[in-house]
Parts: sequence; C-alpha cells; structure tokens
Amino acid sequence: MQNIDEPAVALVVAAGSGTRLGGPVPKALVEIGGRPLVRWSVDALAAGGCDRAVVVVAAELIDDFRVALAEASIPVELVVGGSRRQDSVAHGLAAVGEQGIVLVHDAARPFVPAQVVQAVRRAVGSGAVCAIPVLPVVDSIRRVGTEGSVVVDRSELAAVQTPQGFDIATLRSCHLRAAELGLEVTDDAAVCEAAGHPVTLVPGAREAMKVTEPFDIVVATAIAAARVASGSEGPVAVDLNKEKQ
Repeated sequence: MQNIDEPAVALVVAAGSGTRLGGPVPKALVEIGGRPLVRWSVDALAAGGCDRAVVVVAAELIDDFRVALAEASIPVELVVGGSRRQDSVAHGLAAVGEQGIVLVHDAARPFVPAQVVQAVRRAVGSGAVCAIPVLPVVDSIRRVGTEGSVVVDRSELAAVQTPQGFDIATLRSCHLRAAELGLEVTDDAAVCEAAGHPVTLVPGAREAMKVTEPFDIVVATAIAAARVASGSEGPVAVDLNKEKQ
C-alpha cells in the first residue's frame, strides 16, 4: 500500500495537435489568461500535491514547451511522445521513476481543482491500483445506429476526467501488456482494466473541463480570469456573460 500523503509525479500528456481547436499552435500551447494551457495544468497538479512533472510533447516542439514551462511551480522534465496517446504515456512512464504514485493528466484540462487532484492521489495512497475522477452525465443521451436511435439510461453513465492516478509499477506493467497484445485503449484506466485491475471512482468537477473546440476557449478564458482575480486554485464563480461583453 502507498502512503496516503505520499506526493505524486504528474505525467502530463501534451503531444497531440489539437486540430479541432484550430489556430497556429498546438492546443497545449494556446495562451489563456497570459499562460499556456500546459502551464495551467502543471500548476494545478502542483497545487494538488505533485512535486514534479513529466510532460510528453512532440519532438519538434520541445523548445516551445521549455519556454512555456520555464516558470512552472514544480520541476518539469520534457519527454518526446509517440504516435498514439498510449504510446506517449508509455514514453513518459520511462521517466517518472520505478515506485510511487503517478497522476496522468491531459494538458487540455487546465483548471482541475486542487481538491480533485488530492482525492485521486489519496485514493491511490490508500490502496487503489487505479483511481479516476468522474461526473454524472447531465444531458439526455441517445445511442444512434443505422436503423434509428434509442435513449440510454444516463443514471448508469459517468463522464471520465483526469488526472487518473496509479501505482507506477502497475501502470507500467499494464502498458507493457497492452503493447504486447496490440490493444488500443482510450485512457489509462482502460489499460489497467484490460489487465484485470479494478477502477476506483472519485468525484470530479465541472471546472476540470477539457478544452477541445473554439467555444471552450470562451469558458476557459472566464475561468482563468476568475482564478487570477481570486488567487484561487479551486472552483470559482464564473460570469460567462461578462466575458463576452
């Protein structure tokens, strides 16, 4: 069992191109409130108890990320990613160490509150092999097929967020197994689940939204402004109408 208060290493995945967002630079380098998204993400993880970060980036952008993270609140090591997300995580795991807790986080979720990071870290510290933050699904959901659509019971669904926390040695072995079997998975919890490990759920937060499309920049700008004004790393009240004026 890990120590419940043991610090964690942050593994931040920032090697994607972010094509749906558009713009001249990859999503993780887009500036919101005077800071790139990846810097917001690293600082948020530091506020939740991470004492260093490994950030996985595209090879041609190492210098850009070095500048973006020069004033991060914890030490940062840059690692070149792979062609798929799970390959990038595997590359990052080679740099995080052999033992302890790792929190795998998408750079595109810049405003995860410190208490969510802490909840994930403490779940792993208390013995969970894998812990992930989730939110109830609030929209009505329909499964669409070639012959029409059908309503899905949303009470049985949950939206998955990051950071996802793991015992480092276990996550590394699960990634090796997935590579050997040729498995393709959407997140790291699925890598562990495919190896037979249970997934522990902790409460997520609406503020830990993923910046994916141009509209998300409007919301993220409002959150950043409220964070700067309050000096807070936790949830803040946001007036979106004010940001649009």
